Amino acid sequence: MDRESVLAWRMIRQGLAEPVSREKAFIALLRALQPVSPVAMTMPGSPPRLVHRTTFDDDEIADGMRECRALVKGRFWGGNIGYVLAEDLELYATAFRKELERLNLLQERVYQALWSAGPLTPRQLKDETGLLNKQIMPALHRLQKAFMVYEAQEDSSWERSWSLFEAEWEDVDLKRISWEEAAGEVLMRLLRSQVFAETAQLRDWSQFPVRGLSRVLEQLEAKGRILACEVDGLGAGWILPQDEELEQRAPLRSVRMLHRADPLVQSHLSNLKERFAGREVLQYLLIDGALDGAVCGHWRIGPHDVEDITVDLSADEQEMRREEVIVEVARRYDPPFSRIRRYCGQEL
Repeated sequence: MDRESVLAWRMIRQGLAEPVSREKAFIALLRALQPVSPVAMTMPGSPPRLVHRTTFDDDEIADGMRECRALVKGRFWGGNIGYVLAEDLELYATAFRKELERLNLLQERVYQALWSAGPLTPRQLKDETGLLNKQIMPALHRLQKAFMVYEAQEDSSWERSWSLFEAEWEDVDLKRISWEEAAGEVLMRLLRSQVFAETAQLRDWSQFPVRGLSRVLEQLEAKGRILACEVDGLGAGWILPQDEELEQRAPLRSVRMLHRADPLVQSHLSNLKERFAGREVLQYLLIDGALDGAVCGHWRIGPHDVEDITVDLSADEQEMRREEVIVEVARRYDPPFSRIRRYCGQEL
């Protein structure tokens, strides 16, 4: 297997080569890529999005799935907001939860209030406990990371109710399988969707503890469930056994702008931060399947300009892709609300 084939198959499995056009395919893609985040730097309570991966606006379907609790909000990847299908909640909660050995006084008061009177909104919790909002929300978020409380994000409202996780999800048993089993299954699903990943990329995406991640990878390799491999142009990493003989392909020639919480960006974040250090990155650019560009500028709640588009390719390639890249960025940062000021340091 070579770099070009990995990028090609990755785009296919990510839904970036051929976006899905039906609800059934959308749900299948959600299952493959979960947990899925809302678009980075959008309003709190926004639904998860599969950007560039659907031929339709997926907000409506995602909102409908949230309303009927088929799509569930939680804190994954070390504590960041994401959504998983309800049928897979047990697996992902077991893999990603950050357990609490004991509750501090604030967490205990919040937990007991939910136990005795929940579900409660933060405003009701304030009345029930006498605590300030700035005390309540950190306690809720830490309990949420441990999957001890559940936030009912069934629409985009800011006034959500909270309850005990076990009360809302009685059939979910977070001790049914071990952390190693759950983490191993989650990592194999990631490898399926990304085809190949370095250990550092698995760590970037999962935020699993380094020792725990190493232990799980060793167990998976010993059981023959993953294979260590060397890919020309990418280096050493891991693949699934069934992908060892994938047909050679060339990636789709394309430019896609991906937000900072996109699944592909999450798994490459350390490398991206190193390559684009010192810049305020608004979005990243996927060029022919590789994350080789960044859209830079100062983010604001309202319209804001793109100060520079940085493309990490040869000078000839930068010039060759110039128009294509600018057109893609302008789809989101369009005049007169936003301006693109520079391309690879040159004034436009």
